[in-house]
Amino acid sequence: MFCLRLRLSLKPGTSVFTVKVHRVHKLASLHKAVTLPPKKVQNILYPFSSVEPYLDRSVDRTPFQLFHPSLEDLVKAEKVFCPSPSHKIDYFISAERVVQIPALRQPEVCFIGRSNVGKSSLIKCLFALAPDVEVRVSKTPGHTKKMNFFKVGKAFTIVDMPGYGYREPKDFVEMVEPYLYTRTNLVRTFLLVDGSVGLQKADLLALEMCEDTRRPYVIVVTKIDKCNHGTLLMNLMNLQDVVNSQTSSCFPQPFLVSSHNFWGIYLLRCFIAHVAGGIRLRESSHS
Repeated sequence: MFCLRLRLSLKPGTSVFTVKVHRVHKLASLHKAVTLPPKKVQNILYPFSSVEPYLDRSVDRTPFQLFHPSLEDLVKAEKVFCPSPSHKIDYFISAERVVQIPALRQPEVCFIGRSNVGKSSLIKCLFALAPDVEVRVSKTPGHTKKMNFFKVGKAFTIVDMPGYGYREPKDFVEMVEPYLYTRTNLVRTFLLVDGSVGLQKADLLALEMCEDTRRPYVIVVTKIDKCNHGTLLMNLMNLQDVVNSQTSSCFPQPFLVSSHNFWGIYLLRCFIAHVAGGIRLRESSHS
């Protein structure tokens, strides 16, 4: 039934299927994902469902399912990330200082995280339907040295920030803090945390910085394919304790993703399109 509903909502003829792209990830679109067995589809779209059975019954699952869009909502969001002649998705500019960035009217979301947390890989996955967009991914931690801006048509801009920690730019603070504190069109910061190792000291400092800005931010848990269910759940529970006790501007739900397996990418796309792209979702979704 799950796959049948998704196939009906992804009927041929929509713009999601008519755009011709090359070197596309095998799971770039929902149309490809739905050809998998129903359980795999469920886990890819809503990755928390794969670890939920291992939780004790007394654990409150609500924070992990606050944003639970419908299949139709996921399709809407996918279209926002699908390029067309009138909706170009491309690299825009790189900068080391806020003063070097042109003032833009459209909303911006930025991704920040520890070096080697998988930031650039995640952004590359988000843009999988626009493979001509060059998102440089390196196996060497600290590869991103500037703030890299990518325009998603006239809807919004995604910003790939330099990683902190190992091999971070010497002027990291001077580069990043002014942007986070003063960029008027920044609508959401996405703080990435490695799900296989959990919150590190550097992550707690970044979380404190996000709190100090008094702007809304979201935690994205990456590399969930790199550890077993027990380790992931322990790290998630520790993370949730920190969010509950030490934050006021953080969205209660962490988003679980794996760039390697494409888990959670559709859900994250939908959330970004919701908070920055202006798509209207069903009342069951929250932000």
